[in-house]
Amino acid sequence: MTAVTHLAPEVGVQVACKALLVPRASFYRARRAASEVPLPVAKTPAPATRHPRALGEQERAQVLDLLHSDRFVDCPPEVVHATLLDEGTYLCSPRTMYRILDDHQEVRERRNQLQRPVYARPELLATAPNQVWSWDITKLLGPAAWTYFYLYVILDIFSRYVVGWMIAKAERAALATRLIDETCAKQAIEPAQLTIHADRGTAMASKPVAFLLADLGVTKTHSRPHTSNDNPFSESHFKTLKYRPDFPARFTSIEHGRDFCRTFFPWYNLDHRHSGIAFLTPHIVHHGLAGPVLASRHATLMQAYHAHPERFPHGAPVPTALPAAVFINPPTIPAPVRSPLLELH
Repeated sequence: MTAVTHLAPEVGVQVACKALLVPRASFYRARRAASEVPLPVAKTPAPATRHPRALGEQERAQVLDLLHSDRFVDCPPEVVHATLLDEGTYLCSPRTMYRILDDHQEVRERRNQLQRPVYARPELLATAPNQVWSWDITKLLGPAAWTYFYLYVILDIFSRYVVGWMIAKAERAALATRLIDETCAKQAIEPAQLTIHADRGTAMASKPVAFLLADLGVTKTHSRPHTSNDNPFSESHFKTLKYRPDFPARFTSIEHGRDFCRTFFPWYNLDHRHSGIAFLTPHIVHHGLAGPVLASRHATLMQAYHAHPERFPHGAPVPTALPAAVFINPPTIPAPVRSPLLELH
């Protein structure tokens, strides 16, 4: 290998290795190993030297004492710096004052900051009518700019049935209390039977409504702030309302709004076929009539299947069923943890 090393500068590595029958890979490997230098032993780092422009310890102490003084204890460094300049004094720059304060862990937000509470994610389950209601208020445009009428709607989330509604000229807790009280009486709600869900509007979170629900034995829950999908059923219902072809751009009077709602809500409860409840009407589901209607639908489909089975490429029709449960924010179930040993089989 030494001969190759001496010959290579004159004739080249390839010719030297070929002439001496030495593999080039072995030559390069030996040369790389010989060139490797052992790592130096770690040395203790030298102490950091002070920058020539930095303040001395006595000067830093003087600045810190000044910032701690009664005169400047509540002032930011920029104000201290400007005040001293007006008095013909210069100690250091505002940035240096910040560095000195930071070295003593005194740079922080001194004002009281708003700490918002952590709101729990509402998780509600309904397996039958009159277990969970959702209610909300929406604005209806009035005859002139900046005039509104307020539509209160209470909806059963299992059947999508509107159990109560009211139009008023204002959003008031007293009006909401009256509507909820009358609706619970009309539906014969028993204590501990019902949960009412709403967002955090003024009327929804008011004390009169809370006191009424407590007296009736009704549990109340609220959406998280600025989280519209915590109240999806009321939001979806208002979209159905406002996307109706005959929904006016503005209501000329409160009586106009009431006349429209007296037509809309019977249509919604009795004729509107909702996709979330197997395209049945809310009235059918709310009053327990879904079974015979779905059975009749399936019988009609089976007659058509027996008459023309070729028109059903997927086989005999499967009976349609109502959802067994309706959730507001269904609970999340963590995925099962797979053992690495299972992947080997």
